[in-house]
Amino acid sequence: MERYALAKERVSEIKEEKAVQEPYLDFFQKTAAFLTKNIEVMDGVVLLGEKEEPRKLTGAADLSMDEWKKLNQDLYEDILPENYGTSYGNPVYACEKLGEYGKEFSFLYAELRGAVTYAYEKRLWDMTVLLELFLEVYVAFAQEELPAEEEFHGILNSYANDYCQDMVEYRTRECVDPELDFAARIIMGSDLTDLRYLYLFGEYITENELGTAAFLNGLSQEEIDSCARTYTEGYRMGFVNGRKDLSKKKTVNIRYNIGFERMVKAAILQFEEMGLKPVIYRYPTHVVSKRGAYRIGYTGAVANPQFDYDHRQDAALYLDQDFVQKRLRALQTSYEKYKELAYVHAGPACIEVFGETPFSPVSVKEAWQFSEAQQNLEIEMQNEAGQITNRYIKGDERSFTIIAYPVPEIGGDYEDIFRQIVKINTLDYQLYQKIQQTLIDTLDTTEWVSVKGKGKNETDLKIHLHTLTDPAKQSNFENCVADVNIPVGEVFTSPVLSGTNGLLHVSKVYLEGLQFLDLKIWFKDGRIASYSCRNFETEEENQKYIEDNILFHHPTLPMGEFAIGTNTTAYVAAGKYHIADKLPILIAEKMGPHFAVGDTCYSWSEDTAVYNPDGKELIARDNEISILRKTDISKAYFGCHTDITIPYDELGSIRVVGKNGEETSIIENGRFVLAGTEELNKPFDSKIN
Repeated sequence: MERYALAKERVSEIKEEKAVQEPYLDFFQKTAAFLTKNIEVMDGVVLLGEKEEPRKLTGAADLSMDEWKKLNQDLYEDILPENYGTSYGNPVYACEKLGEYGKEFSFLYAELRGAVTYAYEKRLWDMTVLLELFLEVYVAFAQEELPAEEEFHGILNSYANDYCQDMVEYRTRECVDPELDFAARIIMGSDLTDLRYLYLFGEYITENELGTAAFLNGLSQEEIDSCARTYTEGYRMGFVNGRKDLSKKKTVNIRYNIGFERMVKAAILQFEEMGLKPVIYRYPTHVVSKRGAYRIGYTGAVANPQFDYDHRQDAALYLDQDFVQKRLRALQTSYEKYKELAYVHAGPACIEVFGETPFSPVSVKEAWQFSEAQQNLEIEMQNEAGQITNRYIKGDERSFTIIAYPVPEIGGDYEDIFRQIVKINTLDYQLYQKIQQTLIDTLDTTEWVSVKGKGKNETDLKIHLHTLTDPAKQSNFENCVADVNIPVGEVFTSPVLSGTNGLLHVSKVYLEGLQFLDLKIWFKDGRIASYSCRNFETEEENQKYIEDNILFHHPTLPMGEFAIGTNTTAYVAAGKYHIADKLPILIAEKMGPHFAVGDTCYSWSEDTAVYNPDGKELIARDNEISILRKTDISKAYFGCHTDITIPYDELGSIRVVGKNGEETSIIENGRFVLAGTEELNKPFDSKIN
């Protein structure tokens, strides 16, 4: 408290001082003003204007809706796209204005933006060390002689290293401890009909969050409970179908986008009926805990995806072998400290959203970027971190579920689309189970499958399947119905890598919110051999884009999954409402054959037996890489699994190939032709143009 009191008083003075020479003074004055606004929120007394009286901030009712919007805007306006050109969060602008120090200042700015989270959550330690970091840099630049770039770099490096243990420990705890209930208290304790509650999280709030919450408020409690039940029952069935004991678990991690609180509240009550308490944590804000631009945890709107993208590799400032070892030790000691909580954690239950305007990033040379050596260190660190996590939250004892809904930005048909997605999420799984079993029965007669595109799609792949030594009791493909992956609609396997060769081509696809144009990936013996796309002008930029966002800096990745999507209802709905480019992979993967690069679907739980509804065991849980876990686990996993779908309209054929080269068609010209699967073509026949 003493450190915080001293730091906040000193920061509040800087916005009026001129002890630092230009051009650096502008950074410190503007950033001090930003931090002061967060200090006000932290202390619960805010100024909404220069002539306004201080206002107490204890709950949603303390401010009007317009006042909450203004406060929210004040905290995020600097990084919004319309202001980003002159924001120090923009590494291009920072380097242009601040020269050799530009990258460090932009790093500092991005880290300081975590103050918004710490202010709302009243995280005193985090806010204090952040203010002290800012002051340490300020003092360095207030001297008569400017610090050497190495000195500035060293201050930031020391911050990451000195506080690594504390940051990792808190992040580990919030992932498993239901007592850290900041979000849960808002969800369960707020009047959700008063949309001012949305601003209590401290996240950026747009018309998507407001519109979603308002729409859900218009649904009956029965409809809300039904949506929640689809989600929670899918989670429960993941344990049942995986033959895992849910009764040993006490917590479930709920990940969602702000605006869905009414559904989440219903889900919390349903999970409590299963004996599970909610663990609801925000995506990480400290650079030490971030992983690229991905938001793992609950989130509001992304104020500016380009800002997140620009800072996805900020760890390049400090990442070296010593830090890797320090962070891994911190993770190990943290899990050991909270091992009792970790052992009873059941895994994540995720509500994803879609419908936002697709984002195509711009790569800038001014942003921090991993060197080749750092890319290898990052892979090493994530690989070992995954092993540590798996020792405490065991893969063969946990499960998950994912469901997705649209947000208002998807367009004027939002309410119709939402209801259509509810229909898709609740399709007759017994019907699909029967049809998909027909597919599996044919696929299990062969070791080879041919997949070809049509028109401009150049896909030409030959997939090698595992040998069934006892076909009466074994299967290669899992019959995926509505449990962990909602909605229904796929059969999938882990291919044999040896002999799996050819080209995967998609004209346009969105992966984790990023657009890829004319994406081509060539496989040799099941591993990525080469790749290209047409997002950028130069081949070098395109290669790096794929390396950053599909390969995640691995020199190659295996084909971890081959699947045939069967949800033609979703595909037709996507065409009817013109939303194919906005659907999440969760739904898109069910709308045609898809191929995942990275780990198999069974990573960390390959030794757990999996059975189809017909009683046959899935034997295709390993490939030549994942099996290395038995001799050298560091070589078995990659920590990624990216699904790439060929839409039916670009699909020429899927055929099983017999020992003598004879072929049996499953799909021809984008339509199911195998006897017993004709029902899947009915949505096409009723398609509304």
